[in-house]
Amino acid sequence: MEFKDLGLSPSLLKNIRDTGYETPTPIQQATIPLVLEGKDVLGCAQTGTGKTAAFALPILQRLKEIPPRRNNAKVIRCLILSPTRELAMQTWENFQLYGKGEGLDSAVIFGGVGQGGQVEALHRGAEIVIACPGRLLDLMGQGLVRLDWVDIFVLDEADRMLDMGFIHDVRKIVRTLPEERQTLLFSATMPPEVEKLALDLLTDPENVKVDPVTSTVDAIDQCLYYVDKVNKKHLLAQLLEDPEVESALVFSRTKHGVDRIVRDLKRKGIEAAGIHGDKSQNARQTALNLFRSGKCRVLVATDIAARGIDVAGLSHVFNYDMPMEPEAYIHRIGRTGRAGRTGKAISFCCIDEVKQLNQVEKLIGKRLSLKESDWPMEVTTPTPPKVREPRPARLDRQGNALAERRQAAVAAKPAARPARPASSRPTGKVTIGRDGQIHSRPASRGTGRPVRRVNRQKRRG
Repeated sequence: MEFKDLGLSPSLLKNIRDTGYETPTPIQQATIPLVLEGKDVLGCAQTGTGKTAAFALPILQRLKEIPPRRNNAKVIRCLILSPTRELAMQTWENFQLYGKGEGLDSAVIFGGVGQGGQVEALHRGAEIVIACPGRLLDLMGQGLVRLDWVDIFVLDEADRMLDMGFIHDVRKIVRTLPEERQTLLFSATMPPEVEKLALDLLTDPENVKVDPVTSTVDAIDQCLYYVDKVNKKHLLAQLLEDPEVESALVFSRTKHGVDRIVRDLKRKGIEAAGIHGDKSQNARQTALNLFRSGKCRVLVATDIAARGIDVAGLSHVFNYDMPMEPEAYIHRIGRTGRAGRTGKAISFCCIDEVKQLNQVEKLIGKRLSLKESDWPMEVTTPTPPKVREPRPARLDRQGNALAERRQAAVAAKPAARPARPASSRPTGKVTIGRDGQIHSRPASRGTGRPVRRVNRQKRRG
């Protein structure tokens, strides 16, 4: 099957040829005709199979064919939600590429940068908006974004949205969309939570599932090294010196781990760049551009980049740390072996990560082939969990332990006075006569407050 058999317009077919695509992938073959018919779609396919083009191409054609809800004005007609900034940027770049000459303006919205440029793009009349939920809700709260005229809504990487805790933000955004719309939901995995979300968002959807959700691309050669944690940096540097490693994406479990790996590689004379959530968007984009251009052949990242990086010809993926969630392994190694190319995925495992390794092998249904290195694993006793030590006591000048603040505050609080019996409480205005006795005047009627009298003589003085 060819793209021309899917019912796409000649202008889109020309743009497809210019990008170098020859034949549609299975997810594209199954999805594009359904989207062109205006149906809701629940699409599930492993990463690297072309899901973005599966919804971008038919959306561009649909927006040209269906009349806008508001005439004579450019408004947001298509909203696409993405979990990460990198994925949002990548999707926007694909729309720019596929929609060249179609006359449809697009904008990308995400946090980590100033909102000025994004607001300006919206005011120019962006009909297609690719957004991260947080920044979109912020702009909606400022009254800068309206979603009253959206015709097509796309939730991309729905499972990742749930993992990152965006479900409540997604529901807030959905409540502002028109009731009559076309909704597309795409995901690389399909846990029960995603299916429940799909039932809430989609109307009589068409289910498109291509390849098992736990499968990995056959073109990826996967192997494993057992290595102690302290020797991972030496093994990584040695493997990166292999001329076959043209470009490598290294995954670390933590942000501090990313910075540490970059420093270790630079000490070995290997130029590397790192991206993680604590870096500014400009720094992350600069690192990605260096990596994509080939000026830097090693990029170290956390799982936030597992679904936001699409580098043509990425040769190697290194799992420096085994992922905590086995599904993340599939998304990590799916960065290589894309579009029919070959790739290699290399994983490091220390004694503390054997449990995570077993979960990965159970998910993919096979054992990773073992490789030997100059640093075999010698530590066979798992690291005991850290015991949280009690906070040291505060001492006074004499060296005596001080009581905890909260306990001291409770102890120092004066006891509440016992309440007087209601019969003994004086009502109205209370005065003390010359005889030293307490005299009470009745309160004024109606207000329930004592009568206020002004001492005129004292006031004159």
